[in-house]
Amino acid sequence: MKDSEINKYDHWLLSEKGPAALVIREHLLPIEGRDGVIFPPTFAAGDGFPGGYNIDPPATRDEPWKSPNVCIIDTVGSQANRIEPIFAEDEYAKLIPKILIIAGKKRVNILEVGHRAGDALVRCSELQEKMHAAFIELLNHNAEPLAKIAPTSLVFGVWDSRDTQAKLPRLVSSVIRAFNVEKLTRGAVYIPPVDYAALEVFSEADKAKAEGNKKNPLAQRGFVHNPASGSHGGVIAKGGIRRDASLSLAALQLLKAGTDNDGKTLVLRRYIFGIALVALTANNASYLRQGCQLVIDPEKPAEFVAVYRDGRREPSDISHTDALKFAKVAAEDFGVGDDQTVDFQNQKAKTDVKKKDQ
Repeated sequence: MKDSEINKYDHWLLSEKGPAALVIREHLLPIEGRDGVIFPPTFAAGDGFPGGYNIDPPATRDEPWKSPNVCIIDTVGSQANRIEPIFAEDEYAKLIPKILIIAGKKRVNILEVGHRAGDALVRCSELQEKMHAAFIELLNHNAEPLAKIAPTSLVFGVWDSRDTQAKLPRLVSSVIRAFNVEKLTRGAVYIPPVDYAALEVFSEADKAKAEGNKKNPLAQRGFVHNPASGSHGGVIAKGGIRRDASLSLAALQLLKAGTDNDGKTLVLRRYIFGIALVALTANNASYLRQGCQLVIDPEKPAEFVAVYRDGRREPSDISHTDALKFAKVAAEDFGVGDDQTVDFQNQKAKTDVKKKDQ
């Protein structure tokens, strides 16, 4: 039974005749309903972008559907950061090593670290030498050492940009977009509970200068009326909301375990594929942020297909239960790396900072 389970996807992992990718497309709805208002993330201004919602091309309030636009609801990076921590949960925890880094009074799981195995927190811990060696091996086409320490870095992508420059693309990518959005604005006003000028905290003249002036200290500290008009009021997705997720089997086939004299490459690919398949099919969190909670659209079935290099698209019936079952067998065969609890080391960090000036 174990042999048949672990061999079932070998033709996908070894042959270019297999699928290039697995793709999931889910149609989503705001919890308020199809015409509900949702709040996208806001981004800082820069590189010609004025700041605010990321809408391409910028939407106007005058019949925006006549000029199709696309609004980012959750980025690829944000989606990865939502999915990756599931591997700390009981049901999935034994699929990967548990790596904790103690920094002062904080215990940080490597699954919560923004740059994964390439993060400064990891680089400046007791893992420094092992991680450096693992990245050097990666440059020599051997991903096995990194898989023993931080396998999700192989799944969600990693770049050791401050040291070896070793870089791996994401195998699993997910993003949520809204289409043909109508951008809304909202207004509000803060009214202080008492008249502080009447209490002689400051003068009536100071009050008059401060009201409506967001830069005034009295307004900033909440002592006077402070209106806020024309601020971000969310969007209505006239063209629907969609999550597009993929697992690149073509990229997975680039992973190797060195010279592979004893078939370790297949064992490695099975293990990483199992973790990636679990991540791809996991039920994603519906709560993204205040004002943005999404659920599956019951009127539009999800699409799950295997996409081949010649463009063929074949339906896939792999469930999350199937994915987890395979991942457990593949993890046992690979031999999950040891759990480790290590210390962040201040001196390593100080030395690392000095490298910037060298």
